[in-house]
Amino acid sequence: MATVRQLLSKKGSAVWSVSPNSTVFAALELMAEKNIGAVLVTQNDELVGIFSERDYARKVILHGKSSHHTAISDLMTHKVYFVKPNRSLSACLRLMTDRRIRHLPVMEDGKIMGMITIGDVVKEMISEQANTIQELESYIAGNGYGA
Repeated sequence: MATVRQLLSKKGSAVWSVSPNSTVFAALELMAEKNIGAVLVTQNDELVGIFSERDYARKVILHGKSSHHTAISDLMTHKVYFVKPNRSLSACLRLMTDRRIRHLPVMEDGKIMGMITIGDVVKEMISEQANTIQELESYIAGNGYGA
């Protein structure tokens, strides 16, 4: 089973973040520019929260707040679930499903190593299963293992 470290080695470890004092609008601009669904909120290189499109939809629009005048710290999700690089992708998928989250920061020794999404995990697991099926079909057909 693939690990988070293996996934990050394929996808890259770029992480986009904003400070707690940033406006919601600034975070949305960054998210649109980078075509991402969430940004980490960091202060002095420490993870203090996460802000997602879901947070925007539920905490800004529905409550009539202004994205130009509202600080991320007022709306970010403070309790951030994260995983370590050695975690299996199936364990990540369970965590994401159980907690109903779509983004998981990857942390090691208190340092942010990257971020994975539920889409990243599902795509990698499907690819891994397709490879296994192909190897089994090849083996059954008598072409030798992995031929």
